[in-house]
Amino acid sequence: MSLALDPAAQDLLFREARTANTFTDEPVTDEQVQAIYDLVKYGPTAFNQTPLRITLVRSPEARERLVKHMAEGNRPKTAAAPLVAILSADNEFHEELPALLPHFPQAKDMFFAERPVREQSALLNAALQAAYFIVGVRAAGLAAGPMTGLDFAGVQKEFLDADHTPLMVVNIGKPGEDAWFPRSPRLSFDEVVTTV
Repeated sequence: MSLALDPAAQDLLFREARTANTFTDEPVTDEQVQAIYDLVKYGPTAFNQTPLRITLVRSPEARERLVKHMAEGNRPKTAAAPLVAILSADNEFHEELPALLPHFPQAKDMFFAERPVREQSALLNAALQAAYFIVGVRAAGLAAGPMTGLDFAGVQKEFLDADHTPLMVVNIGKPGEDAWFPRSPRLSFDEVVTTV
């Protein structure tokens, strides 16, 4: 059965897209990042919460501060990428719920009054938003290199605060020479889907 999305778009977003390991020197503009966010902000989350926070690392000084917290194999990639984003979860996302969920403003206090509940929800929903962000980077004709090989506590201390939990670092740009590793296998439909 065919999908509604054009096959070329399917390739751009999924089949031909991979985690990029090298990038060209072409810069990634603030306008591109805004266009990406303005698209992916519509991805569904529970209670329409928006816990994802994006910290763009642009200055050489900030890049140097970040690189030291990356796993050794990720340092050269992060040092050379045109743009790097730190994606984190805002554990105080519930403060925005009355504006984001105007038909049910009491959700803020009814469901998210306790910090452990907020942290769990922020982590899940920010991870969803991070996945949308990666697909959005691809939709912009760019490549993403998401990485979790990093010192999370170090990144939090260096760039965030106690209310923001780092999820990953994403290198962003036009793919460079030898950007891709060979496509790794995926599980088949029958290995993943059960009908009951």
